[in-house]
Amino acid sequence: MKATENVKILNGLISILDDGKVGYTNAAENCEDESLKTEFLSIARERALMIVQLQDEVKDLGQSTDATDGPLGAVHRVWIDFKSLITGHDNDAIIEACMTGEQYAIATYKKALDNKSFSASTETVVVSQLAMIERALAKIKSLKTIDA
Repeated sequence: MKATENVKILNGLISILDDGKVGYTNAAENCEDESLKTEFLSIARERALMIVQLQDEVKDLGQSTDATDGPLGAVHRVWIDFKSLITGHDNDAIIEACMTGEQYAIATYKKALDNKSFSASTETVVVSQLAMIERALAKIKSLKTIDA
């Protein structure tokens, strides 16, 4: 039972990371500022690596990953809204949408960590990824300050 719940939580985090990867790729494609474009592509690549880490954790639990939108994957709607915001190539709107997505991801990761049944290795991975997302949010915020 514990493994099943952990797999469900991890699959939800994978869904959020995948949504973020797609969102940052869209941001890079629609951003005219080269420094922002570079940063967005870097974060998208980071999310791809994070997905692989969580998929490995799921496999270690003897399960396969589920790419469908789970209860924790509601951020997908945020990224859909994001795409509509970026059609005007407005850097401020793009940065704001990225910040919203990151804030949602952080809240979801913190909720996942409330689950006290993760193995030590899984918890280490999730804590590390949360820190990476928090750093990405701080970087995005700093870009907004520079861009303003």
